[in-house]
Amino acid sequence: MIPFDPLPLAASASNLLAAREQMAFTLGFHIVLSCLGVALPATIMVANYIGLKRGDDAAMELARRWSKAMAVTFAVGAVTGTVLSFEFGLLWPQFMDRFGSVFGIAFAIEGIFFFIEAIFLAIYIYGWKRLSGWAHFWSGLPMVITGIGGAAAVVAANAWMNQPQGFTLNAAGEVIDTDPLEVLLNPAFGYEVPHMILAAYMVTGFLVASIYAVGMLKGRRDRLHRLGLLIPLTIACIATPIQLFVGDTAAREVADHQPAKFAAMECIQETGTHQTEYVGGICTNDGVKLAIPIPDLDSFLVGWSADTKVIGLNDIPADERPPANTLLHLSFDAMVGIGTALLGLGAWLAFVWWKRRDIPQTPWFLRAVAVSGAGAILALWCGWIVTEVGRQPWIVQGYMRTEEAVTEAGGIWFSFGLVLLLYAALGTTAILVLRGMSRRWREGQPEPEGTPYSPPEEAAP
Repeated sequence: MIPFDPLPLAASASNLLAAREQMAFTLGFHIVLSCLGVALPATIMVANYIGLKRGDDAAMELARRWSKAMAVTFAVGAVTGTVLSFEFGLLWPQFMDRFGSVFGIAFAIEGIFFFIEAIFLAIYIYGWKRLSGWAHFWSGLPMVITGIGGAAAVVAANAWMNQPQGFTLNAAGEVIDTDPLEVLLNPAFGYEVPHMILAAYMVTGFLVASIYAVGMLKGRRDRLHRLGLLIPLTIACIATPIQLFVGDTAAREVADHQPAKFAAMECIQETGTHQTEYVGGICTNDGVKLAIPIPDLDSFLVGWSADTKVIGLNDIPADERPPANTLLHLSFDAMVGIGTALLGLGAWLAFVWWKRRDIPQTPWFLRAVAVSGAGAILALWCGWIVTEVGRQPWIVQGYMRTEEAVTEAGGIWFSFGLVLLLYAALGTTAILVLRGMSRRWREGQPEPEGTPYSPPEEAAP
């Protein structure tokens, strides 16, 4: 009899857990910065346009401040994104070995967009004093395009992991033929990309608006703070109803193409029609506990009829079911619930603006805006939990399991600890720098580079 040695299995399981935790942490940290990189350029451009078109000094000052803040978040995002890209090869070498030629297509495109955005961000910041007003404005528009393009490329890679196509495997399981267009324009591309881009605009809009809402609650009611709240909040509120529509479409697509993920999200145990929608609760093999049941709604949302058949976990092989069903279910409910609350906040703003052409004056509105930024980030994280945990145990749906892709090298927990320290230092530094900039602006300290679009000072003889 061959003796059984449990140590390799224990080491493998430990590596898998460590790699998952490290990837989850770095992605959760970086994705917020990515949202700012995608949507903050458009927010800046709106303020810049208002400043130029209406001669509004407050709007121009906002555009200038936001561009400098973006330079800080962009720099930190570049570091965290670089770490994240290295992790694919370091933590998941088998995945990159087999599918790198497919998966890398989207990231190569994203790299091009990233460098172009960095170039035009530098031109835009440098041009405040060196370009005429409209020339400077047009120099910033490429940031908007490249931010969206880069996000689309990265999300295309994730969409491909959920619904892979565009490649051929030989008998040895090696990729021998790749169609870049089919890889990028995979079936999940059409709903994942707009879902993520709209999420970026929501996170950025509500987050920036929340900062100015806090200032207004502290008594700073000048035009700069009011406009600083209104511009990003309006953008976010416009994106929210569109996002709910896209999210609804995405959920039905998941039900059709990733039934295991959908069944876990909704805690559906038995395949059938007239499926109940459960709000909240704990998923168990005996049903959902402590939830609010809404009969027939789940079937109706999937196929617009209570007679729609929805696949349950009982029809999914036990080794292909996602883990942590309660986490998936609550994350999905939290994402939808927060999105609905933000929709209500937008309706509040729209109604009062329609009646008075002004933002609501009640402190409760400012309190709601003040917490909306954190709420939007929480919804973003919950959405990625649903996307990533829901795909498990697959790293590439139907082709490679996550446990097959993880590294066999030791020291993953040690590297995770180093990453935690690095990101803590980066986050702390970024917050201190941004707070220092905010304090200087609030105290009215002069900027060393002069006013926007002013002629450069003559050098001293």
